[in-house]
Amino acid sequence: MKKLAIFTVLSLAVSTAHAAPQNPLIIEQQGSFAIGGIVKTSEGKYNSRPEMTQTKTSNEFMDVYKVNITNGGQTLHGDHATVSYQIPSNVKSLPLVFLHGAGQSMRTWQTTPDGREGWNTLFLRKNYAIYLVDQPRRGWSGRSTVDGSIPAIPDDQFWFAQFRMGEYPHFFKGVAFPQDAASLDQFFRQMTPNTGPFDASVISNSLKALFDRIGNGVLVTHSQGGSPGWLTGIKVPEKVKGIVAIEPGNFPFLEGEVPPIVESAYGNITADSVKKADFDKLTKMPIIIYFGDNIAEEPSKIQGEDQWRIRLLLAKKWAEVVNKHGGDVQVVHLPDVGIKGNTHFMMQDLNSAEVAEHLDGWLKEKGLSN
Repeated sequence: MKKLAIFTVLSLAVSTAHAAPQNPLIIEQQGSFAIGGIVKTSEGKYNSRPEMTQTKTSNEFMDVYKVNITNGGQTLHGDHATVSYQIPSNVKSLPLVFLHGAGQSMRTWQTTPDGREGWNTLFLRKNYAIYLVDQPRRGWSGRSTVDGSIPAIPDDQFWFAQFRMGEYPHFFKGVAFPQDAASLDQFFRQMTPNTGPFDASVISNSLKALFDRIGNGVLVTHSQGGSPGWLTGIKVPEKVKGIVAIEPGNFPFLEGEVPPIVESAYGNITADSVKKADFDKLTKMPIIIYFGDNIAEEPSKIQGEDQWRIRLLLAKKWAEVVNKHGGDVQVVHLPDVGIKGNTHFMMQDLNSAEVAEHLDGWLKEKGLSN
């Protein structure tokens, strides 16, 4: 078992100790918009002057709302993504589109728990246009067309373990994550619930609509966002010029070449499969997959070590299959290239700028940074 460092309790004030002054950024354009989605219509005919009932509550708005939602023929605009974008001066030809993972929102890319610049700003400084996405039924895109519930279940310690920070309340020794109480508080407050069921097809439809609007670009996904990311590459391969997957949870194997279930004491993975025509589309674009540190090589009793052991194993198998069929997939295990200590959130770790530099080097190598 790996040695663990004791969690140190410090001030609950937001830490900015690691935030160094930077040169000003020049942004030519910025804004936000909704993209994709559907419109759902209730049965009946809309009456703009429904009769109020005699039943009253202390909430006048709810009185009016309850009467009006029984009024048929109304629409619901939902299942869209929300996009926030910034376009810098001297912009490169291909923008970067960022999709968050499970329990997260676009804030994943906007900052770090200790107040340093997030990847969106780091890559803006490298002159990439940035598009940050809140997927359908999450964050700013909370309007779902299907019912959902948000249980108020305490689960911070689950995420601490799953995201490979350590075994709560202890951090892994040498982990590249800010270990003060303020930063951990900020990290936990990033957690963002689903307002409806996770649906990779719905999410990829919204991303397809985004690429249809902005044109060619590079898609950057994190964790659970990997699955809709692969689907987006399949749906608009002519516009997705490359995919960067940060510790994705699953992979679309060629039908007939799907590996056996990968087992873990904390939950097994059954690999996805796609038809050859769709699989072939992913062989036409360069793909890089990143994994961080503290991932076991053998079955482990530590949740994070073991859950990402099986995903790293699956990533390597998928790369072999794609490359065998003429693809260009590279799996980067960061400790192997001298970047050490990373959690599941390498874009927020203390060495996040170093990881960003490695990614920028890959983008240049593949001709995606012109």
